[in-house]
Amino acid sequence: MSALEELITKAKALQAEGHTPGQISDELGLSMETVTWLLTQQKGMEAPKDVHIDWAAVGSHGVLLNDMAMMMLKSFLYLAEGSVVRAVDDLPDTVVGIAPSGAPLATLIAAEEGLKLAVYLPAKHSRSETPTGSLSGTFSAITGQRCIIVDDVVTTGTTLSETIAFLRQHGATPMAVWSLFDKRGVREVDGVPVHSLFVISRLG
Repeated sequence: MSALEELITKAKALQAEGHTPGQISDELGLSMETVTWLLTQQKGMEAPKDVHIDWAAVGSHGVLLNDMAMMMLKSFLYLAEGSVVRAVDDLPDTVVGIAPSGAPLATLIAAEEGLKLAVYLPAKHSRSETPTGSLSGTFSAITGQRCIIVDDVVTTGTTLSETIAFLRQHGATPMAVWSLFDKRGVREVDGVPVHSLFVISRLG
């Protein structure tokens, strides 16, 4: 079975289990356009240009997941070393994990740094007729907080834009985005700097 056939099988299996296209997009680290193609494969429709990142071998083990979270944290601290000494107002209060995959990374970073934890639920996970994003009520509120946003993969940047807008609308200040993988090669989204451990570049 080819890698593409495996992705089609995985996407359809997740759909059969009741996952929304948005959830499948997150599970497979693919754009919504790619997921739609995998599920429908309409004749004459060319396969979207996308990159699948399977980091389940790391994500399925707590110790390895913690190592990745600490790499994200150390990478940011390393970048900050060359800058001027920061005032208290320049330090984050809260780590916001984008569900599902950003939440465990954000939890580990927040625990290491003694910060508050918030979890954002993107609109694409909503099953309502007018999908909207929301903040999980189980975790920290964000009003008045300086926030670091954490996710696993930057695919199109749509979810990041949505999260940044939500934080600003609710009185929070998004300071930076941290991700494991960036498939777009972006340095900022809506004025917020993006720091990724790995940047995926398509050649040709």
